[in-house]
Amino acid sequence: MDRRGALAILTMLIAQSCAKKKRVASVGVPLPRGTPARIVSPETGLASWYGHPYHGRPAANGEIYDMEKLTAAHRTLPFDTWVRVTNLANRKSVDVRITDRGPFIDGRIIDLSHAAARAVELIAPGVGEVRIDVLSVPPSALVNPLFAVQVGAFQDKSSAERMRERMQQEYGAAEIAMRNGNPPLWRVLAGRERSESSAAALVERIRAEVGPAFLVRLN
Repeated sequence: MDRRGALAILTMLIAQSCAKKKRVASVGVPLPRGTPARIVSPETGLASWYGHPYHGRPAANGEIYDMEKLTAAHRTLPFDTWVRVTNLANRKSVDVRITDRGPFIDGRIIDLSHAAARAVELIAPGVGEVRIDVLSVPPSALVNPLFAVQVGAFQDKSSAERMRERMQQEYGAAEIAMRNGNPPLWRVLAGRERSESSAAALVERIRAEVGPAFLVRLN
């Protein structure tokens, strides 16, 4: 290969590399200065995926959930955060946007859309170990965060209302949030904490006094 040919190949490789970098940088907004360490640090745990009966119904952020778009549910990352999810079994990765809350099963850290799960070959196993790397967060991510503790999810709204009343009496604040599905689930959320640390302390208190509980971000 002559010198001009080698130079042409090198130029092409550099252009391809720059194009890839531009595609990654265009996802969301770069992490702002002062982003909490727990957002910046990678998170490792089990991922699952969800499709029907939630397809076509509102997600927690108000958008209509489309299981063929690259989205995911996470309990505490701000809505519109972009993350890269890597299947540790095969090293395949996919970039997804957080639009929903969940999963609410111990040990699981993210619920992928059907399309995202297909991209990392998680459809058949259903559950797999992944690493989550945050790529970007929305500009409002660090402004006025609000956290609560999910203490239960009920198909019967009256049962959820009774739990809400109990939580309000014992912990000062509680509300019900509907999770659209067939049938819908009524989630009971206790507390309205301005910091994740105070919400985490409330989680431990409720687990000791009531039972299973999960920390969730409301916004």
